[in-house]
Amino acid sequence: MGKVIDLSKSVYEICKNYPEVVDIMKDLGFESITAPGMLNTAGRLMTIPKGAARKHIPMEKIKEAFTAKGYELKE
Repeated sequence: MGKVIDLSKSVYEICKNYPEVVDIMKDLGFESITAPGMLNTAGRLMTIPKGAARKHIPMEKIKEAFTAKGYELKE
């Protein structure tokens, strides 16, 4: 089975399992994810869909980026 990301999990949990997700998210417009301490604070509460809504980034764009990198998104 490939790399599966459960969108109900926090960004912190996802990045703990797949550290390369930080770079994918940064490229999508989540620049603050690389700020020191951000994953350990807001990342523990935030999910990818919540962050996308806050940043006005379409989920379709996020799904395409993760699929292109070999991930399967589970909603």
